[in-house]
Amino acid sequence: MTRPAGTLPDAAADERTVGAATAQRAVPLTPAPEEAVVKHKAAPKPIERPGELIEPGRALALVDFSPPSLGAGERLIRFAYKVGIPGSMLSAPVGRKPKNRVLATVTNTVPGNRAAGVALRAGHFLVHGAKTPIAQIDFAGAARVTPPLERVVHSFAWLADLEACTAREQGAPVAERILSAWLAANAAPPSRPGKGPAWSVGCTGARLMNWLAFAPLVLSGDKALRSRTLAAIAQTARWLDRHVTRAEDHLAEVAGWCGIVAAGLLLADGHPRRLFGEAGLINALGELMGDDGGVLSRSPLAQMEAIALLVRLRDCYKATRRDAPEAVEQVLAMLVPPVLALTHGDGSLGSWQGAWAVDAADIAALIAASGVRTRPLRDVRQWGYQRVLARKTILQFDAAPPPMPRHARFGCASTLAFEMSHAGHRLIVNCGGAAAGGGLVPVRLEQGLRATAAHSTLTLDDANSTAILINGKIGSGVTEVAVDRKTLQNENGSSATRLEASHNGYAARYGLTHQRILILRDDGTELRGEDLLIPKGRKTRHGRIGFAIRFHLAPEAEVRLGEDGQGAGIALPDGSYWQMRLTGEGDLALEDSLWVDGQGRPQASQQLVIQGMVSRGGGNFGWLIKKMG
Repeated sequence: MTRPAGTLPDAAADERTVGAATAQRAVPLTPAPEEAVVKHKAAPKPIERPGELIEPGRALALVDFSPPSLGAGERLIRFAYKVGIPGSMLSAPVGRKPKNRVLATVTNTVPGNRAAGVALRAGHFLVHGAKTPIAQIDFAGAARVTPPLERVVHSFAWLADLEACTAREQGAPVAERILSAWLAANAAPPSRPGKGPAWSVGCTGARLMNWLAFAPLVLSGDKALRSRTLAAIAQTARWLDRHVTRAEDHLAEVAGWCGIVAAGLLLADGHPRRLFGEAGLINALGELMGDDGGVLSRSPLAQMEAIALLVRLRDCYKATRRDAPEAVEQVLAMLVPPVLALTHGDGSLGSWQGAWAVDAADIAALIAASGVRTRPLRDVRQWGYQRVLARKTILQFDAAPPPMPRHARFGCASTLAFEMSHAGHRLIVNCGGAAAGGGLVPVRLEQGLRATAAHSTLTLDDANSTAILINGKIGSGVTEVAVDRKTLQNENGSSATRLEASHNGYAARYGLTHQRILILRDDGTELRGEDLLIPKGRKTRHGRIGFAIRFHLAPEAEVRLGEDGQGAGIALPDGSYWQMRLTGEGDLALEDSLWVDGQGRPQASQQLVIQGMVSRGGGNFGWLIKKMG
């Protein structure tokens, strides 16, 4: 029977229905034959994939790409440019100085944010829901602004938003006013990267490419401003030539190389720079990601940024009637499936490693611009996110260590957390949105949103499984994750997917390993879970530790606790009604939470928490989430 959205029946009554068919442990699935998903017997054997141990270093198989093959003459030109001989000396006759201009107009296929563009025309930057008057921005960077606003302002990413909302005739005056103020505050680049918010390699590379890709918006004004802008473009390109290898991380280096290649394509005497840039870019792309296509930061936002950079660079190639190197197309084809693996049924993004729940329309537009037609990543290795599709239900499971510190941007202690959605509606989520801190999400919440407690997983003693540090970095904690995935086949023809993973993030401090088992029926109506704390080592430890297993709920979910404190009823907007029931130790509580939506805005929500005390000898805590109608 379908229940009207928002209608919550007596939770305790439904809990008794589920509880009657539920054992005290989540595995085996259930003792009642009519409820069983899987019966363990000798035949047929489960379809198994061997267990795998994933470590932070995890013998990363970096992708090996080669730059385009060149003749001896072009190799010599590339080498000469690399050692500092100016491009004009390598490509133009002696004594002839080329005119400083942009050679082609780029048709951009990555759309901007129309609402942000409208706000710009009204005199405001709009970033993650927060408006900041343009007049209040210190473009020199002496008065620091929030990190998201800083990135948007100094990378000139807002040019795409302006183009998305109006014609060039109306947008150019706005762009030129901001550009003029920026150039006045940044007359000359610093001697090295990082001196001022505008001069990191990643920000500078993005700015150079945006200036070139949106040249009609910044080069349509008076002759004096156009001359200053062209001089700044040339100066920025030369600065990147010298400093690109001093980038803050691999994605920033890719952005720097993209800017160099774009300048090589669109500026006069750019042929030597293009040869130099293509070789550097392709090498940097090989360092950016593993052989399953996932970036090493494990951040879906970084994954999307890499796609956008390469698509915009490919647009620059098309503007000059050139084909992008084959390796660029290969990388794009590898980058898209990991993003799709983290989308829910409505097409929006899961909340992982600092990401908010990016809207489905934004993801669809980016994938369409990439031109890649593919399925979500199935063969997961260092990307680490397991995805299970069971009819209308999607399960996402973080079964890998956090990124290594040098790769982390908004590193989160999310190991063994999961998200679950049904028919396009989220049921279990993570808070997400650490990367949006500084918009409507207060900066002071950024570290809290990266904590283990902000994810749907187990915490011990209110401690993070991996230490959360400032500036998006992470410290010690999880160093290895053992993961196993099986398809379990029942004799009646039904099946289920079983995911089992464990991490050692609490082993050093508490002598306990956390193991999580998730079993999702093939019809998507039942998820059984068990969280185990297993003693590690021979040393006997005494005492008890507090634990909490958190299930953050989507804001659209309505929840009511059962009278016995052992279950809850959850209603979704589509009228479906779900029951959560404890099958092991602990008590169930309902607490406040928050969730960061598709525009980076915080939304009030709730969370179900299984909590109690566990001995140093370990324990197991089973639970069940079942669709009732």
